[in-house]
Amino acid sequence: MPQPTALILDDDGAFARAAGQLAFSAGFRVQLAETLAEARTFLARTRADLVLLDLQLPDGSGMELLDDVDLAQHGQIVIVTGRPSLESATRAVATPVIEYLVKPLDPAQLRRVMERVAARWRPVEPAQVDLSAVSGIVGNAPQIRSVVDAVLRTGPTDASVLVWGEPGTGKALVAAALHAASGRSGPMVTLDCGALPPADLAAALFGPEARPDAPPALHGALARARGGTLFLDAVNHMPLELQARLAEALEDPGFGVDAARPPVPAPVRLLAASDRDPDEAMRERTLRPDLYYALAHVSLPLPALRERGEDVVVLVAHFIDRLNARYGQTKRLAPGSEAALLRHSWPGNVRELRSAVQRAYLLHDGEGLHIKPQLPSASVWKESETSILFSVGTTLAEIERRALLKTLAHFDNDKTATARALGVSVRTIHNQLARMGIRRAAADGTAE
Repeated sequence: MPQPTALILDDDGAFARAAGQLAFSAGFRVQLAETLAEARTFLARTRADLVLLDLQLPDGSGMELLDDVDLAQHGQIVIVTGRPSLESATRAVATPVIEYLVKPLDPAQLRRVMERVAARWRPVEPAQVDLSAVSGIVGNAPQIRSVVDAVLRTGPTDASVLVWGEPGTGKALVAAALHAASGRSGPMVTLDCGALPPADLAAALFGPEARPDAPPALHGALARARGGTLFLDAVNHMPLELQARLAEALEDPGFGVDAARPPVPAPVRLLAASDRDPDEAMRERTLRPDLYYALAHVSLPLPALRERGEDVVVLVAHFIDRLNARYGQTKRLAPGSEAALLRHSWPGNVRELRSAVQRAYLLHDGEGLHIKPQLPSASVWKESETSILFSVGTTLAEIERRALLKTLAHFDNDKTATARALGVSVRTIHNQLARMGIRRAAADGTAE
């Protein structure tokens, strides 16, 4: 089994031994050095996955080591010093240094850094074996391991699964993994409940009697999913009247079976996704409880990317590897750019991160990639009949007020449609308008 290596360069023997013990407990093979000469000799013949670097050494400054070795051949650099200075801190920022720590250290802080680096070398647990069904679910965070375990456990069953999480967390990817793990011979057919007009969605679910003039492809959604999986994406955006009809239909054991054809051994298996916590969606009356209980034999939450720690870096490496395979390149994440990745909250989750990687890969020369989020600017977001431009510093109350009025105006003061679009209840709309002393919204989004 491969084991990461840590080089601890410090002439304080007591500190070096203590740090070495922490590194050993984190899973590293440890090498101690007291001088630059010893460190240079070691790094010339051995890759170090973690270098713990003191600045004041008997034969010079530890920063000199960064000039003497090929950093591309080694791993992460952590500077530890008892004499911090503006000069050394400034230079550290410009080099591949992931931490700048000042003695005396909190052992827990140093342990977290070591475990973060060592996590990439941990063996895959049995629940994460590289089965084709889950090979696309990438990450080491405990929440993601739980998702993989749930996919492997529930995939081969007939249980309906409701996958839920913020937009961009990978709900469709997990649904595809559940279908792949099921071993079903039929395909997975996806219906986006938030994108299809209600009449088309009804035709897709209930056949031509729901809308005879709907395209034949919609009428055949259930037939195409026979023996496979029907995935209802954004189910919390389905109109409530269709939710009631679907919940009733799911009580029929023959739901999804074409009576005009011979029976098939495997009926349609249902998967669904919600971009809201189902409890919140039911409280806000955008998801009917009867449909929730019919769909969620298993409720599977997906974590936001900001909750997954080092998975940000793991995913970046995964996306770069896929792009390298596609374009025949050998690009990689630039040394020292991990800290910026970990600082950003990635509100768009994995989708935002993937877009940032692709943008950096395609637009920048050189093999070292610096991945940066692309923040919307005034030149990108222009206010129109269907959008609002907010300046930095606008209060949340004002943002809420303008969003409500603009949405009401867009839906011609239809409070039910407005509530559905904003993901709240109609009662909430009335309460907000009453709180603002507004009788109705004018066509331009202002108040009367």
